[in-house]
Amino acid sequence: MGQGREPRRVQAYDGELGAAVARAQEGDEAAFAVAYRIVQPGLLGYLRGIVGDDAEDVASDAWLEIARDLGRFKGDGAGFRGWTATIARHRALDHLRRLKVRPRSSALEQDVLELPGQYSTHEQALEALSTERALELVRTLPRDQAEAVLLRVVVGLDGPAAARVLGKRPGAVRTAAHRGLKRLAERLGGPGVTNEDPRTLGESK
Repeated sequence: MGQGREPRRVQAYDGELGAAVARAQEGDEAAFAVAYRIVQPGLLGYLRGIVGDDAEDVASDAWLEIARDLGRFKGDGAGFRGWTATIARHRALDHLRRLKVRPRSSALEQDVLELPGQYSTHEQALEALSTERALELVRTLPRDQAEAVLLRVVVGLDGPAAARVLGKRPGAVRTAAHRGLKRLAERLGGPGVTNEDPRTLGESK
């Protein structure tokens, strides 16, 4: 993925999302449903990478808070995705604290994600992360790498937005995402990501 190119399948709906959010803030329930349909798949994928099978429950809690505080949100479609990801992350961390569970920070598990063909490019490796098995694989990364990859690839946030969600500097998030994708690419059997510069993650600086 070249500089400034974010996951297209997510970003393509930002204009529609921003319009839907604006209407929802005026009380349009149908517009809120549109915003939900656009945001929920990426949000759920992100939460699955953090809390696993409890993602649906955590997402429900997050959406209750999103609906309650919708009037306080200010921004466009991309901003709304970042805002909802922040809320979802807080709910996920609360959930983990309640369960006294810590995300694993071990090396990648030995089982290999079986995918057809060789992944020779960065973009192909990113596309592979849409599968359930791939999300399980992401969960085995160190937490900082896993969250950076999930926010950048699954939720579709740009570098600065992902950094705001995590409360870190963009450079640190860029590095974590690059390292995580490198490890995943090695496990997926493709050399393409290992030679990529961190800036290819869409970070502008």
